[in-house]
Amino acid sequence: MSFRPVALLTAACALLLSLPVRAEVSVLTSIKPLQLIAAAIQDGEGTPDVLLPPGASPHSYSLRPSDIRRVRDAQLFYWVGQDLENFLPKVLESRKGPSIAVQDQAGMHLRKFADFSESNHPDHDDHDDLGHDHDHRPGMIDAHLWLLPANAQVIAARMAEDLAIADPANASRYQANLKAFDERMETLDARLKQRIDPLKGKPFFVFHEAFDYFEEAYGLRHAGVFAVSADVQPGARHVAVMRAQLQKAGPSCIFSEPPIRPRLADTLSQGLPVRLAELDDLGVGVKVDAQGYESLLGNLADEFAGCLEKL
Repeated sequence: MSFRPVALLTAACALLLSLPVRAEVSVLTSIKPLQLIAAAIQDGEGTPDVLLPPGASPHSYSLRPSDIRRVRDAQLFYWVGQDLENFLPKVLESRKGPSIAVQDQAGMHLRKFADFSESNHPDHDDHDDLGHDHDHRPGMIDAHLWLLPANAQVIAARMAEDLAIADPANASRYQANLKAFDERMETLDARLKQRIDPLKGKPFFVFHEAFDYFEEAYGLRHAGVFAVSADVQPGARHVAVMRAQLQKAGPSCIFSEPPIRPRLADTLSQGLPVRLAELDDLGVGVKVDAQGYESLLGNLADEFAGCLEKL
């Protein structure tokens, strides 16, 4: 009889070990901004993974065999759509689980590159003459849609819905996380508007037309785009056009994107009242947690302000 408690304990342990262990839903996103939104919704019930490594371009990434396996094995996969990650459609044909292109979701606000150039830019001919990197042609969808807070909320709502279906036991947790995300976004939006409002009208140029959604949300407007391919050096005429734009603008900022600043930025700005800075639209340096997406937008506002406030 003295061994009965031990026997009962052993039996209880055996029963617990025999029960299935609930695994977290495996979520994979193509790019880090989508991972940051997913992290807010999955908070407390899992950690989403991301396909592209830090600094990789979603416009021209080459999938490795290990990447293809990760795409195949994930329960839920989120990507922007064929207007951004054009290397993915063929790979996704072999997936059995859901593959969600967020640009196709109802309620998304989508811009086209012509929206800014034709209706708001008085020097459209000069702008177009500078060329467009990776098919940023007028009429094409601007796929950098994650930089509009309202779009992030649409994406988050879809993720909460999908996670609730995949993991019904924690559906209430995902909905609570979504509500908290929406509330934080409202607070952040008000703070960013207050921060950026004094910067409206200050001239700046970008090397990559990736920030129009953010500019639209907060009343900014770039003066020009130096859309030069990293593999093709611009001719003398293009450089002259760029220099003329900078001279006309006067004190201004030129924004490139990490991790590498184009050498052309130094050439163009030499001898001019121009400041050089970076804008991180992919959140390369942002920690992946429930507040990561807010950090991405907050950092972007700080990067704009850090340069434009000094003009």
